[in-house]
Amino acid sequence: MCHPEWPQRRPRSNIKPRKEPRTPRVVELLRKAIEWQRQLNAGEVRTQADIADRERITRARVTQVMGMLRLAPEIQEQILSLPDSARRFAVTERILRRIETIPDYRVQLLGYDKLFNN
Repeated sequence: MCHPEWPQRRPRSNIKPRKEPRTPRVVELLRKAIEWQRQLNAGEVRTQADIADRERITRARVTQVMGMLRLAPEIQEQILSLPDSARRFAVTERILRRIETIPDYRVQLLGYDKLFNN
């Protein structure tokens, strides 16, 4: 029996609340990279170091995010068109870093298709 002054415990439930669909993190990062590049081109910021200071992140992190712009335009389009979802996506920034270092867009596309479309 519970003491009358103790708070009552709620019965445990195995039902988890439904997760709300979210924009994939990789989409948010690519959008950020595109915006930062626009700001650099427009002269709104002078350097990636200025972006890092403003965003309160390291210059290395800015470089990592901006590296997504080295992906083939077709891959960027596919990433930007990913739907919102409540579950995790297979496409991550970390995996894409392997692909963005490949200078030939055709080879990038082959690598992307092999990783995500099989």
